[in-house]
Amino acid sequence: MLGTMTADGKIPPPVSARFEDALAKLPDGYLEGYFGGRRWGVTVKRSEDGKRTWLYGEELGGTDIVSFNLYRLAGSGSMLKPCEMPSAKVIEFVLSLEPSVEKAAPRP
Repeated sequence: MLGTMTADGKIPPPVSARFEDALAKLPDGYLEGYFGGRRWGVTVKRSEDGKRTWLYGEELGGTDIVSFNLYRLAGSGSMLKPCEMPSAKVIEFVLSLEPSVEKAAPRP
């Protein structure tokens, strides 16, 4: 698995740059894509001040989920807070997610 979190809860620098770059490329709102050969629905929300990014993804037609908050700290990088799952799962998901080219239909 890719990367782990340090004892203070921060993403190690080599993973952090790649992870944050991949996360920044995901648009706000809902999108669909592929991870691990399966189709996923993903929602990304960013705070107005840019200090927090929230992502929730669920496997469409399955039971797997990915959920986390990423907090940007003043002068000291970022802190990843996965929701009841290993940080490595979150990092792998963001780095490997392949958004669909076609635009996803709006969710009801």
